Amino acid sequence: MTEAEFNACIKAILNGDKKGLRDIYDVYLSYIYRIVYGVVGHKETAEDITSEFFIKLWQQADKYKEGSGHKGYLATIARNMAIDHVRKYKKEILDSFTKEDEEDVVLEPVSDADTESEVIENISIKEAISTLSDKEQQVINMKVLSEMTFAEISEILKVPMGTITWRYREAIKKLRRYGYYEES
Repeated sequence: MTEAEFNACIKAILNGDKKGLRDIYDVYLSYIYRIVYGVVGHKETAEDITSEFFIKLWQQADKYKEGSGHKGYLATIARNMAIDHVRKYKKEILDSFTKEDEEDVVLEPVSDADTESEVIENISIKEAISTLSDKEQQVINMKVLSEMTFAEISEILKVPMGTITWRYREAIKKLRRYGYYEES
């Protein structure tokens, strides 16, 4: 979507036309979801926040300044909403991850060698990722899971690109110690 198309959608929203929001939603749903998921790391939570994002965009469309770069504007709102959620519910999110881990490891019966090796591999991946700092995990999530470029990550996090690439390299070094290598 071009700047002009986005501006037209915002004007439509300001006039109460839901088609403007629908057009933005159709183009940017997966983009917003990837940003939010990169911060919260939990599928259902990311889906909820993504839904709330479009409601917030509808309610606050008048705050958008033309020419400010709509993609960065959307990314900033999504990231801030995700960070606010993590701050508010950090303990609850961590508890839910712990419960999911326990279910994966303790409650699910292992019926064959393939399933057993899959469970062991999932535990190893989680263990490897747990060695990363929060900032390293965030960069890895955004780069690998959200398939964002270093420039996009830098813009969204408001951190110099050199810092982002350094965090990524450090995270990859740590993951290599566990036998996980960067896919090129």
